[in-house]
Amino acid sequence: MTTDPSSGNNGAPIVVVMGVSGSGKTTIGQLLATRMERDFVDSDQLHTPESVAKMREGIPLTDDDREPWLEAIEGVINRHRDTGRGLVLAASALKGIYRERLAGPGTVFMFLHGTPALLRERLAARKGHFFDPHLLDSQLATLEEPHGDDIYRAEIDQTPMHIVDGFLTWLAHRPA
Repeated sequence: MTTDPSSGNNGAPIVVVMGVSGSGKTTIGQLLATRMERDFVDSDQLHTPESVAKMREGIPLTDDDREPWLEAIEGVINRHRDTGRGLVLAASALKGIYRERLAGPGTVFMFLHGTPALLRERLAARKGHFFDPHLLDSQLATLEEPHGDDIYRAEIDQTPMHIVDGFLTWLAHRPA
């Protein structure tokens, strides 16, 4: 049995689009949500004002800073899971312990991976976001690259459409 990404609410997947800042989580997540006809949530909107202020100032977040953010993400995922509605969620989910908290029935992860040079280039071109580009090194140091059957790894030097198409093909052919 395979997961049908176009199926109705019954068994609709929860997709966490993850990676460091600048990897394209929001762009890919919005495109994927549109293609799958699912809700999209950008977890950047779930950070506390204190955490946003720290990131604006170039101060890396601690696990304690991330706790309210993780709780808010879990709430969004659980509401969608409880109603049977699928969801595409953009979240850095840098550590394995964070992904363990977000995982559950029907949850899969898309890991957006890129070279530090490409990520720096993207961050330098980004306007109006609270993330201080100097925090990239901190995120790369924190990142525990995910592995497993519930992970789709995408290289970000591809077009967003290519990444989404590859993910949807993987999703349609993976065992349930």
